[in-house]
Amino acid sequence: MASLHGSTLEAIKHNHAQLLVQWVAALEANGATRNIKEQTLSQETRDFLQLLIDVLQADSGNDIVSSDWDEARRFLERLSASRAQLGHDSHQAAYFIFALKRPLFSLLQTHFSDDPARLAEQLWLISELLDTLGMHTIRTFQKTREAVIKRQQEELLELSTPVVKLWDGVLALPLIGTLDSQRSQTVMESLLQRIVDTGSEIAIIDITGVPTVDTLVAQHLLKTVTAIRLMGADCIISGVRPQIAQTIVHLGLDLGTLTTKANLADALKLALKRLGVNLGEQV
Repeated sequence: MASLHGSTLEAIKHNHAQLLVQWVAALEANGATRNIKEQTLSQETRDFLQLLIDVLQADSGNDIVSSDWDEARRFLERLSASRAQLGHDSHQAAYFIFALKRPLFSLLQTHFSDDPARLAEQLWLISELLDTLGMHTIRTFQKTREAVIKRQQEELLELSTPVVKLWDGVLALPLIGTLDSQRSQTVMESLLQRIVDTGSEIAIIDITGVPTVDTLVAQHLLKTVTAIRLMGADCIISGVRPQIAQTIVHLGLDLGTLTTKANLADALKLALKRLGVNLGEQV
């Protein structure tokens, strides 16, 4: 692939300060500087422009996958991560690169005003290079956002499965919302770990906040109950409302092995009875 002409690099180096001013102005005009301190933006543009000059001066070409571009790619990856954390979208992240086009194009138009053929060639090379760098920034940004979203989903799953100690030897897990495969696995792991940590003998899973119980949800509950029993503990399902009971009957689901109660209070009473606790003596 063709490389930039030597005079193009010289023009960029000699107009370094002017390019930075125009670049920052373009970023600000496009709203790509939201929540970014002026000093930080100034440092980022200055550092990347110098990286760009150094790589092009080494005649590394436009193949940004090559090792010569490693530092520049790492810079853009860090920048993408910081933009994602600031709540920017992929357009704002990529515009850090694309905003440099106009200042560079204006510079080259002036520099090669008497050589149209050379101007067209250099404009194409610069445009192709910045487009490639911009796309790398977008790809990196998307990966970062996906990682952030995945981490947030995992944190929400953990928050949505709180295991509460109701009594010595009795744990309760109130479920709210849909119980899918991923959440079911988190529920099982959290509950089993708490059984081990506390030495509890009975676990109550309250499904009052679960909107519907279909075949899949029932299977998840059965698997969780089986796992609890394998740990040497017992399990009670509470919060079985009339609508859910009818749904289970209509689906023909066999929940005969489960101990169920209409509400959490009844489930706790049953748990305490199994533990031999006399509530009258506790008052």
